[in-house]
Amino acid sequence: MDWTLLWRPHGCGFGSNAVADSLFNQSFGSNGGVAIIGGQLGFNYQYGILVVGVEGDFASAASYNNGVVVPGVGTIQAISESRWISTAAARFGVTYDKWLFYGKAGGGWAFGKDMTLSNPVTGAAIELSSNGNINSGLLVGAGIEVAIAPRLSAKIEYDYLRLNSQTFNIPAGSLFLVGDTFSTSNPNVQMVKAGLNYLFNWPLP
Repeated sequence: MDWTLLWRPHGCGFGSNAVADSLFNQSFGSNGGVAIIGGQLGFNYQYGILVVGVEGDFASAASYNNGVVVPGVGTIQAISESRWISTAAARFGVTYDKWLFYGKAGGGWAFGKDMTLSNPVTGAAIELSSNGNINSGLLVGAGIEVAIAPRLSAKIEYDYLRLNSQTFNIPAGSLFLVGDTFSTSNPNVQMVKAGLNYLFNWPLP
């Protein structure tokens, strides 16, 4: 039985983020994804075939966008972006030979969460912020890990992060869509992560 410190790179992220506005009653349903990279730290405690632990990670994130034709205005493109995502979760699983099958549950935070509205024809654009550019939500996931050396393991994992809905108001004095309010509806981020873990195997005190 020992503590384990872990690190790993990441894989790819994708998701959906429905956006609607109050002034024109338009729906900017959007989907997208991007490669992500980051690292993870945590520890595990194993007793028999049971493994429990906690872990946290930090990674680059995805942006989602879609264009909608607004009558009398033209094509408006809404881009919703989270520049970084951090998660913290409890992990629990069972081992079989060199394999570990586990689930995880916790929370996540999207940093730099903002929205950019633009008109590709006129070049008009505005960037909106909400809640100090931080959004939070619940995280669940599952994965498989296999030992490939005495202190090295490989893993693949799927995580689902459900972020809170947000509202973005067009500020006074803006020359673009003055008086409109844009709201996100049940945004989520799905991440498939793969990488290597280095196990420090620090002994219990």
